[in-house]
Amino acid sequence: MRYWLAMELAGTIVHDGNGGVRDDLTTPAGLAGWLHAQAALLSELPGLDDVTVDERLRSEVVGVRTAVRALFARMVSPGPPSRADAGRLPAPDDALAQLNRVAGRAPVTVTLDWPADGAPRIRMAGTEAAAGPAGLLTSALARAAIAFLADPDSQQLAACSAPRCVRYFLKEHGRQEYCKPSCSNRARAARHYQRHHDETTR
Repeated sequence: MRYWLAMELAGTIVHDGNGGVRDDLTTPAGLAGWLHAQAALLSELPGLDDVTVDERLRSEVVGVRTAVRALFARMVSPGPPSRADAGRLPAPDDALAQLNRVAGRAPVTVTLDWPADGAPRIRMAGTEAAAGPAGLLTSALARAAIAFLADPDSQQLAACSAPRCVRYFLKEHGRQEYCKPSCSNRARAARHYQRHHDETTR
């Protein structure tokens, strides 16, 4: 489904395997590679082949991603957000405004309404705004995030709690803590090491 683009976009920040974080969208070439990998999810987007992948577009897509990750952090609250986001995200209201503004570049405006005491919901309205290929792309990414956040599936969103992992994932059951089996194994090994270390230092 198109809204899975939101998960894929958030997932362009990953653990680099060396204790740090890797950003797959640091260059226009990185963005071009990611867009190619998402071709199936973007297949209904008109004019995608005409998009010029340059630094401006990269910056705009990263701006959408930042808003998405800020709202993912809100969604998983009161649990901790992804470790990659600690102290780096805009306020949720600012992220919401950014996402809605970018979504408004498309001929049909899709906005996310998320009252403080209620669930997210989609609002749609007509607009006369014209958007070129780049505007349609960033708008589609924002609208995918809006659709995801307003979908009941988003209630299963969680930040993986394994050491070093920075992924968000959808829980398949209520007690799931890790995004994949390898993260579960790494967390178990870390707990075993910590117990052994504590015993030997008594």
